[in-house]
Amino acid sequence: MRLIDSHSHLDAPAFDPDRAQVIARAKAMGVMQQIVPAVTAAGWPKLRQLCAEQPGLYPAYGLHPMFLQEHQPEHLHDLRAWIEREAPVAVGECGLDHFVDGLDAETQQMHFEAQLRLAREFNLPVILHARRAVDAVIAAVRKIGGLRGVVHSFSGSPEQAAQLHRLGFLLGFGGPVTYARANRLRGLVATLPLEQLLLETDSPDQPGDRHRGQRNEPACLTDVLDVIADLRRMPREALAAATTANAERLFNLPAWA
Repeated sequence: MRLIDSHSHLDAPAFDPDRAQVIARAKAMGVMQQIVPAVTAAGWPKLRQLCAEQPGLYPAYGLHPMFLQEHQPEHLHDLRAWIEREAPVAVGECGLDHFVDGLDAETQQMHFEAQLRLAREFNLPVILHARRAVDAVIAAVRKIGGLRGVVHSFSGSPEQAAQLHRLGFLLGFGGPVTYARANRLRGLVATLPLEQLLLETDSPDQPGDRHRGQRNEPACLTDVLDVIADLRRMPREALAAATTANAERLFNLPAWA
């Protein structure tokens, strides 16, 4: 059984003390590949080096809305150069955050739409953050057009999920779905079209129920797999194969030996 963590921040400082061991634990659990999205321009060089050194790690470059205060106008110009030179598997993490106080909505929108245009120009999928902003993210995707990608850590409604499916977007689910009280989220993941589903950890954030209060890591992806397989009443091996194929297709990943 082979799994792909479609959203892992393995370059985060939380992993600096034991990153090699974290990768080894993930592979021991069958998590052989990870998509590692950037959050700031300052982090792009470290992310590039990490993915170059570790087989199975694939970078995405972008500017995360929660780090708005660190973004400079020239970073969007720099992002174009990085995408052209480095040929990442996606643009992101980008999007909108209407939950955190103090994040200017207009500036967020400007950065977001600019990154969507880059994704369209370079024919790359986008990795989207949409906290309390799913409708606004859908509107921007429709406005720019010609896009595909994933809304990671999806927590929207079935209607929003259906709209995103029609627009060519997959949905990522991780630790939150493992909590027994997440009834609405569990109901959604049980009924989504299988071809729209991706598994993720969002490591080191969003630990699942078995590891609440601890650092999350890619090895925990199997907890997400088991819960979703149970909710969908299907064999875990079948769910692993389907979600791995979904990730390979979306991110155009090379064949894994």
